[in-house]
Amino acid sequence: MDTPDHTAPDGAAYGEFPLRSFLDLRLADIGDGRATARIDIGAAHLNPNGVVHGAVLFALVDTAMGGAAMSVLDEGQYATSVDVQLRFVRPASEGELVTRVEVLKQGRNVIHLEGRIEGDGGRLVATAAGTFTTLGV
Repeated sequence: MDTPDHTAPDGAAYGEFPLRSFLDLRLADIGDGRATARIDIGAAHLNPNGVVHGAVLFALVDTAMGGAAMSVLDEGQYATSVDVQLRFVRPASEGELVTRVEVLKQGRNVIHLEGRIEGDGGRLVATAAGTFTTLGV
């Protein structure tokens, strides 16, 4: 299985996939066990109640966690989520969402991460904790 170069500073080489494109999810600052992801909230991100759908928040943080996890791996390895927990703090309905994640601990086969999703003005929207496993070589 080919794995993309995950060290590009703009996040583009981390991997393009249709959901990322559909959500217009942008990755940045991938490296040293950290990653940032952003979404400008639009109509496609909202649920019937007019707030960002929880699945959008999950995709945002899971993708950023993947980038952060990949940044600490050796060539030929890749990471995949095993468990991601998301705690919703407050709804968001407009503006930009930014998530910042970091690796808390990297073991031989397991990587523990945490992250925060913030809306405009740095208002906390959600917190996340994740466990990824390493595969490959």
